Amino acid sequence: MHIVIMGCGRVGSSLARRLDSLGHSVAVIDQNAEAFRRLGSDFRGDQVKGPGFDRETLVAAGIEKAEAFAAVSSGDNSNIISARVAREIFGVRRVVARIYDPKRAEVYERLGIPTVATVPWTADRLFSELMATQSEQVWRDPSGAIALARIAFDEAWVGRKLREFEEQTGLRAAFLNRFGQAVLPTESTVLQHGDALYALVAEERYTPCMDAAIRPPDSRS
Repeated sequence: MHIVIMGCGRVGSSLARRLDSLGHSVAVIDQNAEAFRRLGSDFRGDQVKGPGFDRETLVAAGIEKAEAFAAVSSGDNSNIISARVAREIFGVRRVVARIYDPKRAEVYERLGIPTVATVPWTADRLFSELMATQSEQVWRDPSGAIALARIAFDEAWVGRKLREFEEQTGLRAAFLNRFGQAVLPTESTVLQHGDALYALVAEERYTPCMDAAIRPPDSRS
């Protein structure tokens, strides 16, 4: 998939190289052309000079075909504005912004834009957020029979009860990450935009359960 990254500092360049190595199409935006040196000579993606919140710059970086966008420059305002432009103007589904001010970060989490703070959050968290359209196994028991995975689910599940999701997919919900906080699900828990769902699944049922999760819910339920 095509991913646009705004900011080519240590985090942005690390994220870009990792995504590029996995075969994704990547475009990196930075106002300082010298910053692109961090990408290395083997980087295959596009390098676009300009402000990341400028529409023409974003279009040059392929924002219109992008499935994910990361704003990781050194300025909160630039990251916030570019993330909102990517989400609200160009309709990019997966948007994540690096925010230094924790109060601002909380506000944008509530608006459905995952945020990444400076010290504890790294390129690993950004990578995880951008790849949230794909389920990712995060733990397996020693016998290999049970796995814990971050689950990618169809947007049509938003507003539906988690209990219905479990019944139709065969997954067992372990916890949600909502607005940066871990939440233990209950019988009445409803899936919301921005939820990161972690669930347990038997290894022999892993593939069919993941396939079921990315399908819309059965309207008869």
